Amino acid sequence: MVMQSINPATEEILQTFQEHTKDQIDSALQQVYDRQKQWRTTSFGERSALLKKLAGVLRADKAKFAGIITSEMGKPIIEAEAEIEKCAFNCDFYADNAKRFLTPEHVDIGVTESYVAFEPLGVVLAIMPWNFPFWQVVRFLAPALMAGNTSVLKHASNVPGSALAIEEAVKRAGFPDGVFRALLVPGSGVEPLIGDPRVAAITLTGSSEVGEKVASTAGRHLKKQVLELGGSDPFIVLADADLEGAAKTAARARNQNSGQSCIASKRFIVEEKVADRFVELFAAAVKSLHVGDPSARDTNVGPLARGDLRETLVTQVDASLRQGAHAIIGGKSVDGPGYFYAPTVLDGVTLDMPAFREETFGPVAAVVRARDADEAVTLANDTEYGLGAALWSSDLERAKQLARRIEAGAVFINGMVASDPRMPFGGVKRSGYGRELGAFGIREFTNIQTVVANATSATVSPRAATAAE
Repeated sequence: MVMQSINPATEEILQTFQEHTKDQIDSALQQVYDRQKQWRTTSFGERSALLKKLAGVLRADKAKFAGIITSEMGKPIIEAEAEIEKCAFNCDFYADNAKRFLTPEHVDIGVTESYVAFEPLGVVLAIMPWNFPFWQVVRFLAPALMAGNTSVLKHASNVPGSALAIEEAVKRAGFPDGVFRALLVPGSGVEPLIGDPRVAAITLTGSSEVGEKVASTAGRHLKKQVLELGGSDPFIVLADADLEGAAKTAARARNQNSGQSCIASKRFIVEEKVADRFVELFAAAVKSLHVGDPSARDTNVGPLARGDLRETLVTQVDASLRQGAHAIIGGKSVDGPGYFYAPTVLDGVTLDMPAFREETFGPVAAVVRARDADEAVTLANDTEYGLGAALWSSDLERAKQLARRIEAGAVFINGMVASDPRMPFGGVKRSGYGRELGAFGIREFTNIQTVVANATSATVSPRAATAAE
């Protein structure tokens, strides 16, 4: 069987890759499993030096790696370059901070010594998506390696070139063979990987539906998982907001990566008093975006990554229009080669429409009007997802109070939702569980081990002795 790398801007087949055989998969798993026994004994200094070198490799070949991203999944080249820079920053961040994050924490319980240690779990299987083909991998990989784990990657089948390029970058940085391996396997090959006894844990970034399957399989094998799944993020604009700033940011928040991001703002919930003006400003900002060849440096919006993704978006928008929404701009595919869809602003969206109820993975914004701030928060929470949210208001203290009522893993006030290596990232509800990034992220794939040491015969603190177990 083969995998094809297809340019979504031209529909041209770029390259064909042979899927790995069962023997190749078994050999790679064994290599990564064996290597982890040695890798976990290396010092933070050794790991940090190699991760710094990986950051250097990424920066040195940024143009090459960004070109692979743009050709395989259609990300505008400027954004692809920014993705590589962010990967390098993530490597530097964990190289500089992992030791501090994983330093044993001493707890006084009345014995000679007692502390909490953070030990590696082993081999982590990473199941990653196509929309940020380098970042999603490096986001997980940098902290996982610094914690003493090794990893195998099952990347999305439409970005095999990215998967192999990341593996090659790790090798060029000088990491020992077997610390990280990319496996070219189809989706049907995931379940055996999860069940393989050499795999200790799983991280997935993908749809909620895939998350259900991965969690179910991992649960049967009692393996730790971190799931970063879908989102239908609200972008709340209150009556006292900076409408010009909100509209400008909204255009970027919805259309970055051609709208193909779990944390992209998708539902724009606006107080009725200012809704007409916001829609006018928002539509004008979206209209100014340049749609075209993603390799051109003036392109803001490229194609969707695959033809079936565009078909799904067409179905969602057409159904919403039939139910009474109206397109201020866009609302249809772009004629010609490539999987392009016109940046779209839908007004008059109601709660029963696909544009509100479903995750729209493309450059389509749904505007919903709210009576007041309380109804805006209610509408924001009226979704099965809970990844991120944005809230715009000139009253910062009020906004902070409202933010606590929003059911999301991240709330950005007067800004655009984005991940940052210094802050934890993840969702609630059907957007998944667990956290990546920050101190919380690196600890997800560790054994949080309690160590109690006595200099002589064992003792038990009086308080602990009162408990049954």
